[in-house]
Amino acid sequence: MAKILIVDDDAAFRGSLAEMLQDLGHVVLQAEATDAGLHRLRTENVDAAIVDLRLPGEDGLAFLRRAAGISPVPCIMLTAYASGGNTIEAMRLGAFDHLTKPVARAALVETLERALRRDADTPDRQQAATAAPGAREPVDGTELVSSSEAMRQVFKRIGLAAGSDATVLVLGETGTGKELVARALHRNSGRAAGPFVAVNCAAIPAELMESELFGHVKGAFTGAVHERIGRFREADGGTLFLDEIGDMPLSTQAKILRVLQEREITPLGASRVQPVDVRIVAATHLDLPAAVKAGRFREDLWYRLQVVPLWLPPLRERLGDVLLLAEHFLRLLGGDPPKRLSAAAARLLLAHSWPGNVRELRNAMERAAILSHGSVIEVEHIGLQAAAAPAPGLDIDWDGPMALAVARVEREMIVRALAATAGNRAEAARRLGLSRQQLYRKLAEFDLD
Repeated sequence: MAKILIVDDDAAFRGSLAEMLQDLGHVVLQAEATDAGLHRLRTENVDAAIVDLRLPGEDGLAFLRRAAGISPVPCIMLTAYASGGNTIEAMRLGAFDHLTKPVARAALVETLERALRRDADTPDRQQAATAAPGAREPVDGTELVSSSEAMRQVFKRIGLAAGSDATVLVLGETGTGKELVARALHRNSGRAAGPFVAVNCAAIPAELMESELFGHVKGAFTGAVHERIGRFREADGGTLFLDEIGDMPLSTQAKILRVLQEREITPLGASRVQPVDVRIVAATHLDLPAAVKAGRFREDLWYRLQVVPLWLPPLRERLGDVLLLAEHFLRLLGGDPPKRLSAAAARLLLAHSWPGNVRELRNAMERAAILSHGSVIEVEHIGLQAAAAPAPGLDIDWDGPMALAVARVEREMIVRALAATAGNRAEAARRLGLSRQQLYRKLAEFDLD
């Protein structure tokens, strides 16, 4: 039995949740606003808190910030309005988990059980998180936008990793948004006031790589008429993003390994090492284990990089994000009101395989906004090749309501994932980018139980 605090302004939801927890044998305390919840936290021996994000007055994130100075109680955040920004911020501030409403009973109970068994170092993590500067919502199109469960897990890991200086390795196909993840890590870290320096390792000739990264002294080689500080020292006090690190020459990989271990560099032609205070975030679209086997990537560097690995799913595996992202990009492009997609254009976007992922979708929306003179974007403005014929057994009325078409695609993807995993629901959910609870709801919705 534990004492659980619920902070939510929806009396009906709060009462229903309290009844469920009482049925499980817990003692339940209730509050409808942040101040009332914090008062309960000060005066009661609370074991865990379940807090809504949207509250009257100060929100659930304010509760997290202030609660860390009162008690190391694990807090589970609930919201019907999840976004990349509030998920990352909640985890950075020390939330135990961040769940979306409506939340399945089994999922909430499992999360609460884990929270009650939390590690002993949770208080330290919460206090360290509150010491970092508050996250700033980007307004320049660098935010991460998604409604998929797979990306929500990425947001959570960003929030958990942001408060440390641990090396992060971001993996994913070209165009999935690896630099956006690196920028989100920097923006939500204690280094946010420092520089963010991005280096594309694939775009630098091998003979210039060391000078570019580590700098050189005057006269270090023919043509070195001035000193160059290099990207590591440019990023001092901040974050260095090494994009496409899989294309880095082996000779430079050895020196990168030493920097990661010793936090010091030696510029070309210099006789003394120089310390650097920099957080490393690396990214690649390559299969690094295969590159290690082929002798193209150092095995010791591979292990050193993946302290916190993050894998970004391709856009074709998160169908629900396509229209969400398309509308987001149209809003960024401006217009009052922003341009909108016709039903036919939306169906074309859903039928496309997106080999270039989010970057390809953004380019398609920019092109469509330029080519369409009115307020509605039609198929001819998008400029994509016609979609391939629907797979056998996928009976979709491409001229009918969009909701029915999306439902048919979702059902077919679930059926195929279950067939490919021999009925293993956990593995099927992973392939689909869903939580198991979301998959169970979809199975019931599509009568696939």
